[in-house]
Amino acid sequence: MSVRHGLLALLSQAPSYGYQLKIEFERRTGDSWPVNVGQVYNTLDRLERDGLVAKGETDGDGHVFYAITDAGRAEARSWLEGPVVRSAAARDELAVKLALAVTLPDVDPEAIIHAQRVATIRSLQELTRSKAAGGDPDSPEEFAWQLVVDALIFQAEAEVRWLEHSEARIRRLRARAVAGGAAGGTTMSTPRTAPAELPAGLPAATSTASAR
Repeated sequence: MSVRHGLLALLSQAPSYGYQLKIEFERRTGDSWPVNVGQVYNTLDRLERDGLVAKGETDGDGHVFYAITDAGRAEARSWLEGPVVRSAAARDELAVKLALAVTLPDVDPEAIIHAQRVATIRSLQELTRSKAAGGDPDSPEEFAWQLVVDALIFQAEAEVRWLEHSEARIRRLRARAVAGGAAGGTTMSTPRTAPAELPAGLPAATSTASAR
């Protein structure tokens, strides 16, 4: 999502000035994406340049109202109705780091996986506690915030599953190399030390269904 499309969606409801749009954008996304007013006005300038919004009236306090154009309304509708396309080339820092780690002779990828799993499970627990401590889910702001928290929880769960999957593949590859002396293309080192246990209270699995 871009701030650009978010502002167009808001302006499709009624003309607004910059600070109004900032407040509404944050409120309607559960304060999960804070924006500064300078970013809002820079985006409005670009939208005006592209013919998607037009400046309208100025009120007694000097606020300049922006109104969406027909072209802007069409773009907002296209964004809202269309799917979000996740590029296959999107860079995931964790995946890139682990991919590099398995090719480096002096790096233990299992230690990287362990450290990341601990951090991700901690984040998952914090998100679950935060959701449980939330306010009235019937209020629009709280409901919007919980939708975002749900997405973060599912992403964290998926990351832990991917880490466990990657760890299992690395161990199988090492076992084959030891058993058969397979040449392979990897230079993964054997673990120098056994990874530390998970901190007390952190689950070994990813299921948080009961928490939700």
